[in-house]
Amino acid sequence: MVSFDASANATSPGLGREDSDWDLVIDARHRLLAIPFREIWQYRDLLLLLVRRDFVALYKQTILGPLWFLIQPILTSVVFTIIFGNIAKISTDGLPQILFYMSGITCWNYFAECLTKTSETFNVNANIFGKVYFPRIVMPISLVVSGLLKFAVQFALFICFFIWFFVSGSPVHFTAGFFFFPLLILVMGMWGLGLGMIISSLTTKYRDLRFLLQFGIQLMMYATPIIYPMSSVPEKYQWVIFFNPMTAIVETFRYGFLGSGSLNIPMLIYSGLASVVTLGIGTIIFNRVEKTFMDTV
Repeated sequence: MVSFDASANATSPGLGREDSDWDLVIDARHRLLAIPFREIWQYRDLLLLLVRRDFVALYKQTILGPLWFLIQPILTSVVFTIIFGNIAKISTDGLPQILFYMSGITCWNYFAECLTKTSETFNVNANIFGKVYFPRIVMPISLVVSGLLKFAVQFALFICFFIWFFVSGSPVHFTAGFFFFPLLILVMGMWGLGLGMIISSLTTKYRDLRFLLQFGIQLMMYATPIIYPMSSVPEKYQWVIFFNPMTAIVETFRYGFLGSGSLNIPMLIYSGLASVVTLGIGTIIFNRVEKTFMDTV
């Protein structure tokens, strides 16, 4: 049995908690910073179903299907190699150009995917949210998990290119930064989820934020050392690049897998703290908006 309790002082005759035997009570009262881990675990089947839906529906009626996971980073890396590596002559710190660009693109694509998809949570799923109950936060979490599958495919492609260049004698090698890899994934997912929930909550009232998001992601990519190494940034501008939490992630990823880049522990801690704070703020706003968003969407 399920009881829906919309207020804290519901005292209707015959519906008191002492006289009822409900298996589950659903109400709108919860702490703003609370993440319902218990409910998320109870709805884990739904979470897996949403992940499968996102993966299957995206390429269901396409010719190449999941091969687009591989085509996109390859074509982007080739374009970057031609334009920024050969025409603009931007340094890659002695690394093979396509491997240098692919390392940054692999990280950036996962973060951008998490941010873009979760930022549409309320608007895209308004019909579902208005018909059936489940922890709303399951929806953005499922998008982050499904993005992780795409990241895994692109990371495997990156490893294949790494092996090719390593066998060919290129100056690439693993370093101790490799052990930070799980942390990098966690920080990217948390930061994308937090920012996405903030933007998704705000777009229930301010729809034009969706257009600002696409523009902001493009600008932010150029403020991340994806097409250039940090060594090529003038010292007086480096603080601007380091202010971006993705900078430490990309640099650590390159350092761990290619032997280039840098392992800056204070900046990595800053990126982790930024993701935690952003996720906390996103959770507060998300929990507040989910109670009333059907009145504005």
